[in-house]
Amino acid sequence: MWSSTLGWTGRPDGHRLTVEDCEGGEIRFDDVQGRRQPLLQVDTRFQGSGVELSGRLTLPPGEARVPVVVLVHGAERSSAVDTYSLQRELASQGIGVFAYDKRGTGRSGGRYTQNYLVLATDAIHAMREARRLSGERTGWVGYQGGSQGGWVAPLAAMIEPVDFVIVSFGLAVSPIEEDREAIAFDMDRAGFGADVQRKAGEVADATAAIIESDFTEGFDRLDALKAQYGNEPWFRFVRGNFTSYLLSTPEAVVRRDFPALLEGVPAHYDPMPVLSNLDVPQLWILGGQDRDAPPFETLRRLDELGKAGRPITTIVFPQADHGMYEFETDADGERVSTRQPEGYLKAMADFIRQADGNTASD
Repeated sequence: MWSSTLGWTGRPDGHRLTVEDCEGGEIRFDDVQGRRQPLLQVDTRFQGSGVELSGRLTLPPGEARVPVVVLVHGAERSSAVDTYSLQRELASQGIGVFAYDKRGTGRSGGRYTQNYLVLATDAIHAMREARRLSGERTGWVGYQGGSQGGWVAPLAAMIEPVDFVIVSFGLAVSPIEEDREAIAFDMDRAGFGADVQRKAGEVADATAAIIESDFTEGFDRLDALKAQYGNEPWFRFVRGNFTSYLLSTPEAVVRRDFPALLEGVPAHYDPMPVLSNLDVPQLWILGGQDRDAPPFETLRRLDELGKAGRPITTIVFPQADHGMYEFETDADGERVSTRQPEGYLKAMADFIRQADGNTASD
């Protein structure tokens, strides 16, 4: 059933935000005046790969053809339909958006998994449903994948071509390499040198071995390293990705809970064979201060792919952390997210609009 929601044009000016409703459908953000814009929405249920999934199409007003972007989940277990703000943000820029709940999340059926091939197949079904619902308004169609979606969206586009792919704060390395690079970035940001990097690498090796055993072996080695290095100044800065959870969680809990929490994760998944053969125009947007998914090796690999002729554009927001959020650091050294960087939404919207005619799927 079709319904309507409200988006708006205009943007906050600075960190302070007050919203004031004005007459005639106008709205004011601090000193920036905008106008409410009615958006069209339709909720749907559709078949994924053996499960029924829940989705929502959001379209800008009017009857004109518009590009449509399918939002591909990260690893979170929350409902994309309920929480993904890009549905309204991109629709307010004249772009159709299809969001859907990953299997095992929100109102979708099936068991939660992080198996990239299964998730890519679900994304293809979502793309087909987005095309069906948008009907004659369908222009060029593509994916936007954040974080884990940066592995899934290119794989889906390789299986069934689309017109564009956007990866936000995703990676061109494996999950194990992500964890290792994140730990190295931890040490670099804290100001430690090569000797500490070597020791931290031992911790990364130990946690990788636990993950590779499906959380059944390797705990003695990690315990030994904690006893050996736990009181050294650098150790408290080890964060990584998987590693932070393994360091802070009792072994019995890890053995019991982690296989289900990380079900299907292909720890050594290599995205390069897909990216090396993907001719779909791609925009990769990365954060220069991303602690969870450091971009440095990914940028090197993307640069090599670009030199080899792959249609890849990269943008780095130097002060952004994971999720593409800029931040301030509090008195305890913890990061407090403040805003998404200026130009992030515009970069995606411009790329989506410019993708028209670049491929043959129209």
